[in-house]
Amino acid sequence: MRELLAKDLSQTPVLVIYLDGIQFDRHHVLCALGADSQGYKHVLGLAPGASENSTVVKELLEDLVRRGLDPKTRRLFVIDGTKALRAGIEAVFGADHPVQRCRNHKIRNVLAHLPEDQHEQTKAAMRAAFQLDWKTGQTKLEQLAGWLERGGWSSAAARLREGLEEMFTLNRLGLPASLGRCLCTTNVLDSSHAGLREKTRRVSRWQGQDMALRWAAGALLATAKKFRRIMGYQQLWMLQAHLEQKSDQQKEIAMPRKTG
Repeated sequence: MRELLAKDLSQTPVLVIYLDGIQFDRHHVLCALGADSQGYKHVLGLAPGASENSTVVKELLEDLVRRGLDPKTRRLFVIDGTKALRAGIEAVFGADHPVQRCRNHKIRNVLAHLPEDQHEQTKAAMRAAFQLDWKTGQTKLEQLAGWLERGGWSSAAARLREGLEEMFTLNRLGLPASLGRCLCTTNVLDSSHAGLREKTRRVSRWQGQDMALRWAAGALLATAKKFRRIMGYQQLWMLQAHLEQKSDQQKEIAMPRKTG
């Protein structure tokens, strides 16, 4: 665990950062996983606490910067959608990094506020909207939120509207669907979490947060030995080109013009 939490990240070419939490009994651990331009995954860090805890989020992100992750290099963040994660990214890395909120988390959050007989229809409508261009897709989901509200499910409508623009970040970037499948959700981390649960399933008594963190670190590093490249990695150059182009434009704006 000490080796993982002290790892130098200055030479790790991270293009995408996934952030999500996992729970062991009563104990939460926030995980950060990176993907480079070739699609290889890298365990970046862990922090004791939940993704809803703004202090935990900020401390984890600040630790990544302290260990060499340059906050000025633009990256795509893929998050589970909590306000604390979004605020932490902006506070530590700045407001210019694109953020994609996990669509699977969004669907689950909306369905949790609906009766079961409304689940399939709502899920199908949301998934269909995600396949459209960003303007049309957002409009369709706004219409869906209005329909839910009129039906008496205002809490589901509110969940749907929260962070709606960042559900379509990938659509705005114009990335191919083959790449979008691994960038529109935190499934990359969720599959790692499945490995964590498998390796810790025999633990019947968790003796505090430190134990949860140690087991999470050990299990995640063991799982990392079997990591495969993310789906659609062949098209990651398109994301990289977009991020670098925006950075170059900002540098040009920041540079003072020479006068004759």
